[in-house]
Amino acid sequence: MQVSRHPASLDPRDRFESLVDVLRGRAEAQAHAELFSILRDDGEVAETLSYRALDRRACAIAAALRQRFQPGERALLLFPVGVDFIAAFFGCLYAGLVAVPAYPPRLRRGNPQLSAIIGDCSPATVLTNAANLERFRATVDPLVSGRELAWIAVDQVDEPAADPWRGPALDPNTLAFVQYTSGSTSTPKGVMVSHANLIDNERAIYNAFGMSSDAVVVGWLPLYHDMGLIGNVLQPLFAGARCVLMSPAAFLQNPRRWLEAISRFRGTTSGGPNFAYEHCVRAIAPEQRLGLDLSSWRVAFNGAEPVHAATLERFAAAFAGCGFRREAFLPCYGLAEATLFVTGGALDSAVSPVEFSNGELERHHAAVPAVDADRRGLL
Repeated sequence: MQVSRHPASLDPRDRFESLVDVLRGRAEAQAHAELFSILRDDGEVAETLSYRALDRRACAIAAALRQRFQPGERALLLFPVGVDFIAAFFGCLYAGLVAVPAYPPRLRRGNPQLSAIIGDCSPATVLTNAANLERFRATVDPLVSGRELAWIAVDQVDEPAADPWRGPALDPNTLAFVQYTSGSTSTPKGVMVSHANLIDNERAIYNAFGMSSDAVVVGWLPLYHDMGLIGNVLQPLFAGARCVLMSPAAFLQNPRRWLEAISRFRGTTSGGPNFAYEHCVRAIAPEQRLGLDLSSWRVAFNGAEPVHAATLERFAAAFAGCGFRREAFLPCYGLAEATLFVTGGALDSAVSPVEFSNGELERHHAAVPAVDADRRGLL
């Protein structure tokens, strides 16, 4: 694995072998630049992480992991939104372990999806933080039969452990992490994502979203979700940009918090599934829109579920007075089996639905509608 000899000229269009290569270069070129800010539910910044700080924490965690585990073994990641998850993920990459992000266990309730993931990937260790280790362990250990999992609180790994770190032997085909599907309709299925898959997909997002080091990504999606991890965590790093994150619960309880963060931090790139925009329209009253400035929002991506033209129209109309431009909408399509991003709309282009016959669509045919009552607009 070769790190760029000229990190000051680090360009996402260059050919990198892995995200380890990218972070190591950025930690040298943009050492003290703020990479991640984690917000509390009240909107104030709870944690920050610079490029160099993330590199140091990843090195320390990797050194600790390499003392106990071999490259290629799986590490289950169970965290709330925060810098500990991000440091643990990169610690796995730096150690050559395969990261397996998963939804934190539900206490005193069944966890069939998590049980299926553990049975499928056979993790050697579980990474979490000290605040959650004992209560997560009490729920997860009974899901494992015949062996004992090693638990590690990554926030208790001493940073001096970073000093003896040595990079693993990586090539583009080395497995980076396993992304499990949601399991909402069937048993979760693991998608094996290589370093080449990650780099190629991050480059595709970078180009499609017109990213740059000046971008500010604002996100609320779960970090174990492919859009949250690859789009909101890894893309800002890839672009040399900044990312502001809040918990999914903070958004769901009060969607204005999302738009407040975009307004306050001058977010340029943010989005989520279609329901997020609908939630904003329904839950944020006209008087609550006062004071929001969404004029910096350049890319409002919409994906992970069907995109409804009517929702986009309602959102654009509701927040036009806040400076939101309908040209910012970027409908996109992706799936975990393709790492994440597959295709998307054009930048700075008004979204125009194409009308089809609803009846024919129900029969899996595409046809021009004959009467108005049969029209259905698709993006």
